[in-house]
Amino acid sequence: MKEVLIVYYTQTGQLLTILENMAKEIHGEGININYFEIIPDPIFEFPWENKKFYDVFPESFLQIPRNYQLPPQEVLDKKYDLVLLGYQVWYLTPSIPVNSFLKSEAAKKILKDTPVITAVACRNMWLMAQEKMKRLLRDVGANLVGHVALVDRNMNNISVITIAHWMLSGKKDRYLGIFPKPGVSDKDIQEASRFGTPIKEALLSNDFTHLQDKLVKMGGVVVNPFLIKTDERGNILFNKWANLIIKKGAPGTPKRLKWIGLFKIYLLFAIWVIAPIVFIVFLIAYLPSYKRRKKDIAYFSSVELKEN
Repeated sequence: MKEVLIVYYTQTGQLLTILENMAKEIHGEGININYFEIIPDPIFEFPWENKKFYDVFPESFLQIPRNYQLPPQEVLDKKYDLVLLGYQVWYLTPSIPVNSFLKSEAAKKILKDTPVITAVACRNMWLMAQEKMKRLLRDVGANLVGHVALVDRNMNNISVITIAHWMLSGKKDRYLGIFPKPGVSDKDIQEASRFGTPIKEALLSNDFTHLQDKLVKMGGVVVNPFLIKTDERGNILFNKWANLIIKKGAPGTPKRLKWIGLFKIYLLFAIWVIAPIVFIVFLIAYLPSYKRRKKDIAYFSSVELKEN
């Protein structure tokens, strides 16, 4: 009997639906699937209150763990043949609940020497978050063998508006009746089941060597070359802001919220002013940087970890 564990944290339920659709094709005779939901303590409310949405930024980006409800003993005691780990991206980083789990002793016990497939559902930028995920998995001794990234396919500035509407209202509908629905499309969510077939084949054969290549060919990972530099640059700037704000006091305190307000203004400026300028520069350098861009796409589509 092959034992599979699906570990996840989701606020909206979108990610769980994706994982369940993948699991439909993995499940079968000789394969047992269990689920472990990461529940932070205290929980993060959904929909978000506006100021709390931005106030989690420093701890999220700096990957500061917090308490969560530990896995039940039966999960800790079992040795798994595969773990499917689903996560969200918060501020270019794996979400606080998932980060907290991966930095715990429970994660070491569950994931050490175990094949892991990561699945992310997010707005668009997941590249640097996945690099952080790779390091977290390495630190607990896990073996990353596959990755699937499903994203909001709408234009960048459109998705900024629609995702904010969803996160702050709790409604995954057409904002003002004219904007597209936010998040991963219903079609992509439903068709996530197709990734279960190569995963099941690799699991039953005990050979994950070529799994990521198969997932990439199926569209499981599509790397937008423009977002590589945007994500890298964003991490540099976020690092400065996060380290500045974390020194201003505990979450929710007046002094800190003042700086969070300044960060919010900066974030909007970066999205609406800086990002378009970066895109123009990207277009100018498109041909001269072709070889480097092709190499970057190959790397970020893989499960390799580049050591700095």
